[in-house]
Amino acid sequence: MTRFFGTDGLRGRANVDLTPELAVRVGLAAGFVLGEGEPGILILGRDTRESGTMLEAAVASGLASAGWNVRLAGVMTSPGVAYLTNLLGADAGCVISASHNPAPDNGIKFFTAEGAKLVPAVEEQIEALLDPEVLAHQERPRPGWIRPLKDAGRRYTEALAEEVRADLTGLRIVVDCANGAASRLAPGLFARLGAEVIPLCHQPDGRNINAGCGATHPEWLAGTVLREGADAGVAFDGDADRAIFVDHEGQVRNGDHVLYIIGTQRRAQGKLPGDLVVGTVMSNLGAERALAAQGIRLERTRVGDREVFARMCETGAVLGGEQSGHIIFRDRLNTGDGILTALEVFTAVRKAGKPLAELAAPVELYPQLLINIPLRPGLEWQDSSPLGQALKEVKALVEPEGRIVVRPSGTEPLLRVMIETPHQELLDQASQRIQTADDFPGLTCTLLSPAG
Repeated sequence: MTRFFGTDGLRGRANVDLTPELAVRVGLAAGFVLGEGEPGILILGRDTRESGTMLEAAVASGLASAGWNVRLAGVMTSPGVAYLTNLLGADAGCVISASHNPAPDNGIKFFTAEGAKLVPAVEEQIEALLDPEVLAHQERPRPGWIRPLKDAGRRYTEALAEEVRADLTGLRIVVDCANGAASRLAPGLFARLGAEVIPLCHQPDGRNINAGCGATHPEWLAGTVLREGADAGVAFDGDADRAIFVDHEGQVRNGDHVLYIIGTQRRAQGKLPGDLVVGTVMSNLGAERALAAQGIRLERTRVGDREVFARMCETGAVLGGEQSGHIIFRDRLNTGDGILTALEVFTAVRKAGKPLAELAAPVELYPQLLINIPLRPGLEWQDSSPLGQALKEVKALVEPEGRIVVRPSGTEPLLRVMIETPHQELLDQASQRIQTADDFPGLTCTLLSPAG
């Protein structure tokens, strides 16, 4: 059976892999599974991709055919859908988005009534119904209705502002919206809270989402912060479930810095249960040691904000996240929210009376390199293969001070190899050894964290 759901919902090339026909089946199957057979109300949003309205109509039709009443939030961030689902007492939420992926892609992911992503077991139940022959044997209830949800953006941003009680007066900030779902939400919210806002990449046309901008391309943001003499900047991705920051010196500050800034602030306020934050195997060793110096333990889990959330629930942690900028404030929302993260960080800056650069300075990141190797038929990375042997040699080279993490991507056909060591020369040697182990068309190397 084809595996449709990955680590963050269902994704694919719109109208090729993710067709309207499949989207109708996904909506229908989800409608039969969610609510344990009792249809309810679902909040449905989408990002700014040109395929969004097509897939929105298909998913909504499938859900209505399964008896669900669908409220259309229109263009809305993924966490915004999760927040509204919980705020309005809906029974489930769904967003049409491929997050940080390029514009031709799209995706579908669902949220529970509490605003959390579905656990894999529930997604497997939905997958089991996607076969047209299986769906044909499901009894159809009375169809539900599909109606717009008025003022969805205002309701969401006003609730966030009330939640954080942020005052951004006096801050001059650059806001890169990635031409995505935050474009009509974040700049206006920050301005209403007193900030002087310089918007960037906030004019979506359906095809420019994430195009050389946003959280995965912070270079433009960094240059604009320096040119405008801003206090700081923030970049979201297409669905604004992550946030990456730039300080007034033009230095990029990622999720590891955010965990340190907010973690130390909350510990000082007595609001960090167990003196614990949750990160992933990708969290930088420098951040872990900076947190430890402040009496805070970093608990690691597998990559994925759903994995982070699960470990937070197990341990009672209220703060967790990923280096990529997915930060979860479990005492506020059960999923990562880029706009909420920005409010928390800028509020911390205001309360401390110190620039972002100074708050982040104690985190001395180890050099960290990410190598993406396209998966192809026959590619192996076990010990006996050329790549496997290279990985084994690199492990011996960088340990014990450093480490290597090897994992298949959950959202793209890639093998991700992360190498981390305090010694740049060892990082260069390790990278060269892997790149020459075999012929890897399309291999890319990205320096996630430079030294310092």
